[in-house]
Amino acid sequence: MSNAKATTVLLCGVGGQGTILAADLLAHAALAAGTSVKVSEIHGMAQRGGAVTTVVRFGDEVPSMVCDPGTADCVVSFETTEALRNLPFLAEDGYLLVADEAIKPLPVATGRASMPAHARETLADLGATLIPAGQLAREAGSAKSVNVVLLGALSTRLPFALEAWERIVADRVPPKTVEANLAAFRAGRAFALPADEKEEVREA
Repeated sequence: MSNAKATTVLLCGVGGQGTILAADLLAHAALAAGTSVKVSEIHGMAQRGGAVTTVVRFGDEVPSMVCDPGTADCVVSFETTEALRNLPFLAEDGYLLVADEAIKPLPVATGRASMPAHARETLADLGATLIPAGQLAREAGSAKSVNVVLLGALSTRLPFALEAWERIVADRVPPKTVEANLAAFRAGRAFALPADEKEEVREA
C-alpha cells in the first residue's frame, strides 16, 4: 500500500474494548514508519457499553482527520453490530476486519432497540474477514487483548515492519501484559496472513 495517498482506518467498538489503545498503537506504528498521522476525536460515549469510533489517517500528506462516508480504506470492528453500523464509511475497494462476536449495546440492553438479524452472515457476504478474536486473545493469555489481536490482523495489510509493530506494542501496553499482548498480536497476524505466507512462516 502506497503512502502517497492518505490511508484511512476506522476503528469501532464499544466502551471497554480497547478501541482507543488500538488506535494509539496504530498511530505510533505509522509515525515510526515516517508518515504523517492524524487521529480523530472519539465519537460516541466511551463508557463501557457505549459506541466508540476512532479514525487514524496516515501517509505522506494527511490534509484532515475527517473520514467521510465511502472513504475508509479499512474498517476494523471489535464486534459485528458496530461493523454493520459503520459500513457506510467503507470505500468501495476497502476491506473489513471484524471480531466474530456480538455485544449488546446500551439501547439493546435496556430494551430500546434490537440486535440486527443475521449480522455475521451479512458481513461474510460482504467479504469481511471474521476473526475469532476473543478465542485468540484467551489462548494468548489475556481475554482483554481482543484489540491487539485485531491490530495483528490489520498489520498484514499495512506496509509497516513487524519488528516496529512489536516494539510499539511492548512499549505502550502495561508492563505486566507485554508477553500476553505480543502473543495476541502474533495470533491475530497469523490468522490473517494470506495462505502462501502462512506456508512460508511454517517452513521457517
